[in-house]
Amino acid sequence: MMLKQGVQQRIAAGATQSTRSCVVEAHAQASSRQVITPFAPRASGKTACLGFARSAASVSGGRARSLVVRAAASASPFPKRNARLVLEDGSVWHATAFGATGTEIGEVVFNTSLSGYQEIMTDPSYKGQFVAFTCPHIGNVGINLEDMESTKCHLGAIIVRDLSCVVSNYRSRMSLDEYCKKENVIGLANLDTRALTKVLRETGCLVGVVTTDASKTDAELVTMAKGWTIVGKDLLSVVSCTEPYEWGKGTTDEWEFNHRAKLNKQHGPFHVVAYDFGIKTNILRRLASFGCRITVVPATYPASEVLKMNPDGVFFSNGPGDPSAAPYAVDNAKAILGKKPVFGICMGHQVLGQAFGGKTFKLKFGHHGGNHPIRYMPTGRVEISAQNHNFAVDPSTLPAGVEVTHINLNDGTCAGMVFKEKKAMTIQYHPEASPGPHDADVCFEQFVDMMRAEKAAHASA
Repeated sequence: MMLKQGVQQRIAAGATQSTRSCVVEAHAQASSRQVITPFAPRASGKTACLGFARSAASVSGGRARSLVVRAAASASPFPKRNARLVLEDGSVWHATAFGATGTEIGEVVFNTSLSGYQEIMTDPSYKGQFVAFTCPHIGNVGINLEDMESTKCHLGAIIVRDLSCVVSNYRSRMSLDEYCKKENVIGLANLDTRALTKVLRETGCLVGVVTTDASKTDAELVTMAKGWTIVGKDLLSVVSCTEPYEWGKGTTDEWEFNHRAKLNKQHGPFHVVAYDFGIKTNILRRLASFGCRITVVPATYPASEVLKMNPDGVFFSNGPGDPSAAPYAVDNAKAILGKKPVFGICMGHQVLGQAFGGKTFKLKFGHHGGNHPIRYMPTGRVEISAQNHNFAVDPSTLPAGVEVTHINLNDGTCAGMVFKEKKAMTIQYHPEASPGPHDADVCFEQFVDMMRAEKAAHASA
């Protein structure tokens, strides 16, 4: 019995060894064989797959598995770099164009937000600028009709590392590429935004030219970039409305995140006149949510006409460019200070800073993103804020009586002020923060409290 089992084991081992030899020999033959797949250049995906399957079956003796392959769209699988970003320092960045075609000039800034590219693109504060997103994957949620911060796209160009080829969001109505074509905005993709951001951090914001025009030389584009600057340009009147209008639509219940807004609304309404320096839709929504009825007026609207409306408060909005290039805005603010409670955001903060008697200066590369830490000095509370500005108020130039209430913890710059004597408060960031952190939404509540106190003081007088 044992002898019989030993013979069977030796026979089995021999068979296994023979099988292994056959397998090794077959692999050796296959590795030296060149298999050429019959593939027509213009074949459809289905035709190509069938041709590949028949070829594979003949090579493998009819035992090929079901395979699915994509038909080649071009000779190269990589997108063609058919656009350029040329900076004033002489550097040339090649990219793949999407959206509109043409040539544009502007200041190149980087934004560190991880979401909200639609809100950024429609923020009027980006007028005259190209935005490079540090988040590498842009376009994946498309464009919807509800999240616009204004009626159009204001930035000059959008620069991304990777343009999503798939749009996946239940509210999306079009792709980012389609939106850029509709708004005549040039898009650059497949550009190393990390390297570009490092350059901007080291050298500061640079003027650049984006183009899809191959006939323009790099030298011509460098000359164009060197001959342009955003400093001294009045962009407020460019993005502002042309006639006053009323606004009363607050944040819908679906999106309301602050229960205190509903409580404040019960004690309203307060009439607020808002200077439109490039005001964002969500700022209007948040003011309305806190019980304000808003009259929006153009950037150049005379202060005397505003005071004739006898509002409970006056709001100075965000906006693009250099505050020193809009002296009319500062003059209007001076005429209103002390007569009505006032609140300024971003450009409004800078305009009021100059109206107080202070000066503004240009930051090296600005603050653009949704993750900037701010300290509220009276309590030490830290807020995470969304920001977008290239200029700041110099606190050393402010007169006595102006309290710096907020400090940017990244660089120590002034991020908020209160001038009690003049019934004024300002912040250098976006408390509406949509999308983004909601830490600073309390600023709207503080403005409403200021108007309520002023109203009560007049009632008791």
